Amino acid sequence: MRLLDELFPLVEGVYVDLHKNPELSHSEQRTASVVAEWLNRTGYEVHKGVGGTGVVGILRNGPGPTVMLRADMDALPLEEKTGLPYASTARALDADGAEVPVMHACGHDAHTACLVGVADLLSETREEWAGTVMVVAQPGEETLDGAQRMIDDGLFDRFGRPDVVLGQHLGPQPAGLISHRAGIILGSSSSYRVRIFGEGGHASQPHTTVDPVLIAANIVTRLQGVVSREISPSEMAVLTVGRIQAGTKANIIPDEAYLEINTRALNDNVAAQLEQAIERVVRAEAAASGAGREPQVERFQGSGVTHNDPASTADVAAAHHAYFGDEYVIHLPDPSPSTEDFCRYGLPDDPQPIPYVFWFVGATPHDVWESAPGDTPYEKMGNVPSNHSPFFSPDREPTLRAGLAALTVAALSYLGSDNPQPSALDQASAAPTGSAFPGPAPAGTADPRGHTDPGASFDGFDGSDRPLDTPPQTEAPAPFDPLSDPLTGPRPSEPGFSDRANDAYDSAFLASSWPEDPAKSTHDTDMDSVMGAQDQEIRDEWRSEKAEESTLSADMASILDEDETPGPPAGPSYGGPPPTGSAHNAPPPPGPDDDLPDSQYRL
Repeated sequence: MRLLDELFPLVEGVYVDLHKNPELSHSEQRTASVVAEWLNRTGYEVHKGVGGTGVVGILRNGPGPTVMLRADMDALPLEEKTGLPYASTARALDADGAEVPVMHACGHDAHTACLVGVADLLSETREEWAGTVMVVAQPGEETLDGAQRMIDDGLFDRFGRPDVVLGQHLGPQPAGLISHRAGIILGSSSSYRVRIFGEGGHASQPHTTVDPVLIAANIVTRLQGVVSREISPSEMAVLTVGRIQAGTKANIIPDEAYLEINTRALNDNVAAQLEQAIERVVRAEAAASGAGREPQVERFQGSGVTHNDPASTADVAAAHHAYFGDEYVIHLPDPSPSTEDFCRYGLPDDPQPIPYVFWFVGATPHDVWESAPGDTPYEKMGNVPSNHSPFFSPDREPTLRAGLAALTVAALSYLGSDNPQPSALDQASAAPTGSAFPGPAPAGTADPRGHTDPGASFDGFDGSDRPLDTPPQTEAPAPFDPLSDPLTGPRPSEPGFSDRANDAYDSAFLASSWPEDPAKSTHDTDMDSVMGAQDQEIRDEWRSEKAEESTLSADMASILDEDETPGPPAGPSYGGPPPTGSAHNAPPPPGPDDDLPDSQYRL
């Protein structure tokens, strides 16, 4: 971890370069080349063009677990308004062929910069760990299909099935703060295209037409009652009509109207209920207006909930607590309704899904956070420039340093400790120079799919990308040169940051030698070697109390109360079976029973 300071200026230069040269989803050719060049230079087996523009780097270092580290590369069609000296002025053609501004407004530039930095750091310290590192730079996260494209292109079949998948995302929390949540941390999302078919005509004779604009307006209004009147108040659900388009002139009633609808939920039953409601409302409103043709409803984008493996989250969070300190690592009491396709790497439909851990790295400058209106963190987060804002401007140095360290520590908490190569850890008097938090080696035989045939490399790094369906940028971006940017030169660390880090390096528990008690499991042995009793309490707390989840704010109130220790939730969220019927599909109620007095059936 001491090498982080030496590596940081180069990582910062990569971040600035990517921020100035963003690329839209599935058009990340330049960004992919930056990643591939870095991995190739640091000794990884590099594969380009996976799932389109995806890049995979493999570094094998003896027996041990396979740890996959993932970052997303794509930017958004948004005009940057941060005023930064390295702000994006890029423009590109979107999937419809329209020219749009492009901006890294979601932090994917930071994710990618941290990914290549961690890959470099692990390559430079191979004597301190054992196992296989799988680095994945993913395209198309904003379209929620990049992860599945890489999987469909043989990500795990060609390069091995990982034992754990790790990822992180910038968030609106204070810069450098690490936020964890066991269980559901992000919701599901689905987007739908709706096409209404009417009969057009002159605006002066509406009685001769079937107005699709009126049908669309009624659909928008009716859908607003779905969440408030059809979804249980104990569940989280969002339904948004984000796009409506029809007509060309004020005095022409058009033939068609077009809508795009987005839904969010925290469990699959609610997501299915929202989809059924959209279908029902759209078709019913078209029929009510006498449309001669059935409307079209198509789900064109979506991803399920991101459900962190509780045990793995406990391990990673404990390592982060021990490295950063308790003041810099928090537990999120509620999941976010935002959505990621990171969950696809867990193979949720597989009989043996892959455990994964996903966490947030705060990016808001501390002065902006302090001056933001609000008395609670949630109020402040709603009043700072957040993801997808044209003003999203992470505090560069503390955010990148925290992201680099968080992903490195998480990876080292899993990579094996039984490397036969000589190590500085063999010298009792020497300060540790490698993994601060070595984690569990696999307890049994490694999954045979976790090893890649060395002959399976299909592209190497020769600059040849497979062709894409999306059009190229209208302007060729500048070539990447991390040494040409003034930010890549030496610069002082954030005041106090390195001092805190050095204090962590010098902690007594880090100097302990590897225990060799065969009576203990590999997991417990490795964790005991780096964690004292106090840190073990943290880990136990994560396992026992925070692995159980609740998506209800009321259930989490005790967590926010400083004077109380939260107990286990009353029951698992959404644990019951889905409802067998719906009030909206039920038969009409029976009429009054003449055998009963008025007061009976009136009541």
